[in-house]
Parts: sequence; structure tokens; C-alpha cells
Amino acid sequence: MGQAWGFHEYGGPEVQELFDRPDPVPGRDEVLIRVEVAGVNPLDHLLRSGPVDGLDGGRPFPRVLGMEAAGTVLARGEDVTGFEVGDAVFGFALTGGGTYAETTVLSAPNTARIPAGLSAAVAATLPVAGTTAVDVLDQLGLPAGATVLVNGVGGGVGLAVARLATGRGLRVIGTGSTAKREHAEDIGVRFVDYTAEDVAIAARELVPGGFDGIVDLVGGASLRTVAPLARDPRDVIAVGDASVSGLGGRFVERRVDRENLERSARLALDGVLAPVITAVHPLSEAPAALAAVENGHASGKVVIEVA
Repeated sequence: MGQAWGFHEYGGPEVQELFDRPDPVPGRDEVLIRVEVAGVNPLDHLLRSGPVDGLDGGRPFPRVLGMEAAGTVLARGEDVTGFEVGDAVFGFALTGGGTYAETTVLSAPNTARIPAGLSAAVAATLPVAGTTAVDVLDQLGLPAGATVLVNGVGGGVGLAVARLATGRGLRVIGTGSTAKREHAEDIGVRFVDYTAEDVAIAARELVPGGFDGIVDLVGGASLRTVAPLARDPRDVIAVGDASVSGLGGRFVERRVDRENLERSARLALDGVLAPVITAVHPLSEAPAALAAVENGHASGKVVIEVA
């Protein structure tokens, strides 16, 4: 029996609750872990607000919040290979087990060992932000010296993209609010404050010939503002807004398998993909951690320390 933060019906923060639940039993392709650290992501409150195809696991209410975690293997489901009890692992709770909990189940094909020297806190940020950064930059395939605009650079994914891009020798311009400036500039981003200047005008002044690539993490009207700044519309990659295809751009092609997790971990271990963790909350403060991400005030990555 352990504690977990979840929700008893779809809705806003008012439906969240702390409850006790028996340790989940790992299914055929799952591993049961004792959670040490859980990552907090915008997808968490989207899943609480309403059904998202393929991501709720079909589990009954109450459901547990959270999609990514790092911890220690307690048990393996049938036919699971590559893990032993006691292994330190990180990965996705893609089968609906949630991660804001003392124990949970991760999808074994979407889980990897934590390499020696990498902390659980860093590992817990990699399933979403780390692998997304790898995916969008691989999809763009820009050479060193190229220019990339990261629209919405201040969050966990944005800073991961920017860090990896600078590590690849790209020139990075990022957009965000004033509160996001410091962390972006610390990793070498030329920052454009959308609260103080016209993004399109400022970006064109910095890169008159147009950007070699654009990574959009905002969507909506903001995506429509920055998309024309690309030299080629096919080099606009959106992470959250599929309407990018109507602008000639592409939606990110996600790879959430063990291989990509392991690759992200190696990059993090080498310091190329070091996440910017700006807040660490205990499990008792999980609602505050999620609120910071939900209201857009969080800069960098927010995590919940469970163990």
C-alpha cells in the first residue's frame, strides 16, 4: 500500500486528491518500481482535464497523475527482459499507472536503466524533455552553424532543445516571457522577450535571411506568427500543435523506445543534455508542482521527489 496523487474524475485542479492504493501488479510488458523522482509535464494536466487517445491505459478512476519517473525495479511482468529487481531505471508510464506515487508500473519497452553517475532527478526529466529534444533536432538535421528558433524556450522541453542545439554548434534564438530570460541566456540562447517586443520583428532583425529551422513549443497564434520566419516551411517542427501541417511544416515524430531513452541518458551524462531543474517538490506538494507547470509560470523542469 502506498500513497498517490490522482484525480477521481476529469476536470481542473479541484478534482485532484491524495489517496492510498495497493502496489500495482505489473502486467505482461510492465515493471513495478519504487518511485524516487517523478517529472512534471503539461501533459499531466491535459490528461486530468479529459481523455487523450492511447494514453490513459483504460484504467478506472481514481487515476494517478504523471507520465515519467525514475526509481528502482521491485518486480517484473511476464516476459519482461533486460531488467532485474533492484535495477535503477527511468521511463514512461504509458499504460496509465501514473508517476506521482510511491510505487507505479512503467511500460518496459519504454524504460531504460539509469547509467552510473546519472542522478535519478536528471533521469526523471529525460523521458519527455530529453527524448523530445533529440527527436526534433534529429528531424531537422541542421548542420553546425545553422540558425534555429525555439519558440517557447523557457520550459523544460524548450531549454532541453536549446541546450542540445548549442551542443551541436547551432545558433539558437529563443522566445519567452521575461521570467524565462535568465535560464535561456545562461545556456547561450539569444533571447527574444515576447512581452517587451514584437517577436517577428525582433527575430527578423537577428536573422534577416530567415531561420534554417524552427521548433515550436507554443502552438496556436504564436506558431502562426513564427512559421513564416523559416527559410523553408518544411523546417518548422511543432511539438504540440498538429495544425503546423497546414502551414507547410511538420509535427514532431516521437521515439519513446528504450534506445532513445538510453541515448538521451548518455547525452545527459556527457553534459550535452543537462536539464535545467528549477524546482524540486516533495510528494505532499505535488499539486503546487503541477500548478506551476499548468499556469505557465515554471521555468525549466519541475520534479517531485518521492523517495
